[in-house]
Amino acid sequence: MHRHFAGRTAPVQPALQQAQRSAARPVALAADARRPLPSPVPSRAVAGQHAWAAGSRKRGSLHRTPAVATELSELASKFDIKDNVEVVEGNGGLTKVVLKHACGSQAEVYLFGGVITSWTQPSGDEVLYIRPDAKFDGVKPISGGVPHCFPQFGPGTMQQHGFARNLPWEIASTSADLQPDERDPTVELVLVDNEYTRAMWPHAFKAVFTVSLHGELLRTDLRVHNTGDEPFDFTAALHTYIEVLDIGVAKVRGLQGLRYLDKTQDATNPPEATEEREEVGFEGPVDSVYLGAKDYVELDVGTGAAVAIASSGWEDVVVWSPWTSMESCYKSFCCVENAKFGSPANVAPGGVWVATQEFAVIDLE
Repeated sequence: MHRHFAGRTAPVQPALQQAQRSAARPVALAADARRPLPSPVPSRAVAGQHAWAAGSRKRGSLHRTPAVATELSELASKFDIKDNVEVVEGNGGLTKVVLKHACGSQAEVYLFGGVITSWTQPSGDEVLYIRPDAKFDGVKPISGGVPHCFPQFGPGTMQQHGFARNLPWEIASTSADLQPDERDPTVELVLVDNEYTRAMWPHAFKAVFTVSLHGELLRTDLRVHNTGDEPFDFTAALHTYIEVLDIGVAKVRGLQGLRYLDKTQDATNPPEATEEREEVGFEGPVDSVYLGAKDYVELDVGTGAAVAIASSGWEDVVVWSPWTSMESCYKSFCCVENAKFGSPANVAPGGVWVATQEFAVIDLE
């Protein structure tokens, strides 16, 4: 059972604490969070193949064939870092990477879909949410955590939310970068184009997704490289599910005054409105895309704590609740997700698009 990080006493990062106190001035990521990650010390470099080759695992089975067991062992040998990074077997026999910070925070990232499925505070409190109907079968996307929507957000010319959440990513490297007092565990995942992706989206690309723990903070860095000869554009989002005490008391702050698209009215041609509320609550289904959003928003989860999200490069924010269409779980979560949707990203040959996030749990009382 998930817990709701109530009563935490850990200190709040200064930049996020200042943002909480000043509603009039959004706060971006700290300067060091916007720079590329430093050279890892120590580090493990990529070898090449993802852990789960097609046909090597029985669908929906926990049984591992000897070949798959060997692949997992090889990945662990190449990428494990004692006390900080561990490659292990997860639900459904899928491979996951566990990041452990010396302060006690942890994160779990599955190679299938490149999805973050868990982020816990030093207290052990879970921040993210996995839906009870989530499948860990390597066939359907994992519903919950922080799934990718790339190279398409929402419905369109290809499968819903694109293909990145439905493909195995590879480990490019792991590291535990030396900070002044302790190490930041990090995993870098890579997804490249193949015959399957080009059938839907005919472009050569390399997506690099980096996940790290900086103390109690969770950081992500997504880079999309154009490795072809023609420019391409795309839309994207990180579809973050966050656990709340009850959807009826959850509130999102930092959206007042923004234009938004109400996709509950029409998903393909949503009407536009302006957000007048200082706090966006939930009284029914919500599917709103806030355009040109600020680089800082908060989700009050109803326990006296909030999840603060600082970002760069994403530009838009999506707020989503399925309400009673997911009767078994809708009260326990909502999605507050960074997106690039209002104006698609355009990447020239040899170019790269970069977007970052920093998540923190902050006290409101």
